[in-house]
Amino acid sequence: MTNLEHSFDARFSLQYAPTSFLMRLGRREIFVCLDFRQRYYRVNPIMDCSTGVQAGHLEILLFRKWLVILSKAKW
Repeated sequence: MTNLEHSFDARFSLQYAPTSFLMRLGRREIFVCLDFRQRYYRVNPIMDCSTGVQAGHLEILLFRKWLVILSKAKW
């Protein structure tokens, strides 16, 4: 089931990303948006994984454009 409200903290400004959506699958959340942050390291052109800005999150950058964030759902 898709839920368009997300539990990310406001200080990271992810909820203001123009084309973003969140899917909640059971106890997990998948948040997808266009990446607007400037990276100060060399990024793999196809897929780059790193820890998220919040604890317990995994960020996957696809094609240097799409940011996919995997996390546990907060009820």
